[in-house]
Amino acid sequence: MRLYGSGLTLSYDQRVVATELDVTIPDGSFTVIIGPNACGKSTTLRALARMLKPRAGAVHLDGSVITSLPSKEVARRLGLLPQTSIVPDGITVADLVGRGRYPHQRLMRQWSKQDEAAVAFAMEATGVTDLAERCVDELSGGQRQRVWLAMALAQETSILLLDEPTTFLDIAHQIEVLDLCADLHEQGRTLVAVLHDLNQACRYATHLIVMREGRIVAEGDPVEIVTAELVQEVFDLRCEIIQDPQSGTPMIIPESRRRTRTPA
Repeated sequence: MRLYGSGLTLSYDQRVVATELDVTIPDGSFTVIIGPNACGKSTTLRALARMLKPRAGAVHLDGSVITSLPSKEVARRLGLLPQTSIVPDGITVADLVGRGRYPHQRLMRQWSKQDEAAVAFAMEATGVTDLAERCVDELSGGQRQRVWLAMALAQETSILLLDEPTTFLDIAHQIEVLDLCADLHEQGRTLVAVLHDLNQACRYATHLIVMREGRIVAEGDPVEIVTAELVQEVFDLRCEIIQDPQSGTPMIIPESRRRTRTPA
């Protein structure tokens, strides 16, 4: 496996989020990490991306401890779409996407035709080519998210990590972003995403990691692991599982609150 963590203890200052955590990302998968709020999903992704140094244990990338690798080397192998991103004032879409090429720059080699081609491909793949000269801070939330994804794609990494890529988007833009992620996966990339919506996770993931209180309670193909019992254990939600009529994947139907209807 190219990316995995073993024996991880993850913490922020004195607050420990996870201990003795083992997490493996299958090569070529679209892995989705789900779980209730504050269960350690984003913290685990930050550790895999080398944004958070484990208190104990280690994350490994291509056979090396990730913290031992130079930053640019990691950025050439692994791309990250963080949960929140700060847009530089006045920057255009083309310039922001172009920043994804920074890991490939050298002291004696600046912008090249390869860089130009990578940026053009990333913008076309994410549907933002027509926005190239627009300022990013003028765009809608859905457009901005596609621009940030284009920047990550321009890095030309084979592994892409996405921390809650659908946050603050309406349902149409959520599906648009997830469909794009599925396309990138089908083109051969390994994707890891943190999502909140369990039905979306089941529909798009080829590998699901279910977390609760800093530990993994289940993982595998959503069709094989998602049950009403699991949902109740992890989310404390009584539900029924049916087959999604569009994708054939598990669909969670929460148990409704019973209502007493007043006769007309």
